[in-house]
Amino acid sequence: QVKLVESGGGLVQAGDSLRLACAASGRTASIYRMGWLRQAPGKEREFVGGIWWSTGGAWYPDSVKGRFTISRDNAKDTAFMQMNSLKPEDTAVYYCAASKTGIIGEYDYWGRGTQVTVSS
Repeated sequence: QVKLVESGGGLVQAGDSLRLACAASGRTASIYRMGWLRQAPGKEREFVGGIWWSTGGAWYPDSVKGRFTISRDNAKDTAFMQMNSLKPEDTAVYYCAASKTGIIGEYDYWGRGTQVTVSS
């Protein structure tokens, strides 16, 4: 089993930055890929970026490309997501998720989420 704990959320103003962290514990050697997803009230969960755990290569959807950057510290089993130029539409609960496989869109473990609120 892998436990994921997000941190770093908060209330910020439009244009500000936040850095989220996702600390993994347990059988972290099984992590192949991690993703960040968000869900705003009344909306479906949205993928906002992923990272290959071994190589650190990351990818993003157009909605956040150029503003969000995902990185990881393998020694600390922690993933980070730097969010810049935040917009009110970025307001959501942000979740990190881990996968034991390379199957995009499928995750085996989830954190409980951290709230990000961006005021205009």
